[in-house]
Amino acid sequence: MKLFEKLYTVIILSAVAIGTVAGQIDAIQANAEYVIVPLLISMLYLTFLQIPLEKAKQAFGNIPFSSVTLLMNFVWTPLLAWLLASLFLGDQPALYIGFIMLMVTPCTDWYLVFTGIAKGNLALSTAILPVNLVLQIVLLPFYLLLFVGTAGMIELSFLVESVFLVLLLPLLLAFATKRLVRKRTWLDGNWADRWSALPVVFLSLAIAAMFASQGKLLLNNLDLLWQLLVPILLFFVVNFLVGQKAGGLLKFSYEDKASLNLTTLARNSPIALAIAMTAFPDQPLIALTLVIGPLLELPVLAILTQVLLILRKRSLS
Repeated sequence: MKLFEKLYTVIILSAVAIGTVAGQIDAIQANAEYVIVPLLISMLYLTFLQIPLEKAKQAFGNIPFSSVTLLMNFVWTPLLAWLLASLFLGDQPALYIGFIMLMVTPCTDWYLVFTGIAKGNLALSTAILPVNLVLQIVLLPFYLLLFVGTAGMIELSFLVESVFLVLLLPLLLAFATKRLVRKRTWLDGNWADRWSALPVVFLSLAIAAMFASQGKLLLNNLDLLWQLLVPILLFFVVNFLVGQKAGGLLKFSYEDKASLNLTTLARNSPIALAIAMTAFPDQPLIALTLVIGPLLELPVLAILTQVLLILRKRSLS
């Protein structure tokens, strides 16, 4: 596990602190919002460059794994997210929307780190990654309209524009980059190892800019953000148990079961954040929710990874 991956939570917290302090300067606070979306688009472009879209076909080499993973990520998880949001965040529309956006977007990078630590089936997890990416881009607008449309906070034109600007455009540019650059030595071999920190750098800059622009709002609403703690923890505990049960019923090996757990637990906050910043420009608490969520998610994933290793020892004994 690389140093920046170990320090991810510290890096994001530092970006929050730096942005909040910088936001006390009026000139910075007034102009910070203009750089947020360009930074997020750059971050997603660099992220998509590292995603092996050509491996999507391999995901269906293991039909039981692919089927249960897709059912959990795109049917069960959205329903669970909606239920938890309705129970705990129904009186806070911004937190409600932010929570749902976080939970309906499966991770496309960090879960591989935790899968490796837990000694899961890394090849299987990598193969399902591009399928998760494409489906969440296609289905995110549908989930928002289905679960949030009645709140009167979504304009369809803004949503379509946001999906194209911050998701489809970087994805198409990344795909074109891979196809057009014929001498791709810089994209081959250890490219991911050399450049994998860049998306985190751009994400941190975007978060710093967001808090420079809206930090005062967060400080005035800390009590609301604590409401996220219970539904987020419940989401991970329930999904972990469901994944273990599903893997057991399908007689998965430990490696495949661990991959199933982590593929369906980790969430893709950068994609959700990019959409929130463009689709809900007048609701900054939604974006703030999507920054706070991962600060809770990463420690929980680290703990659950250790739980998986304990289960692995028991299965070998």
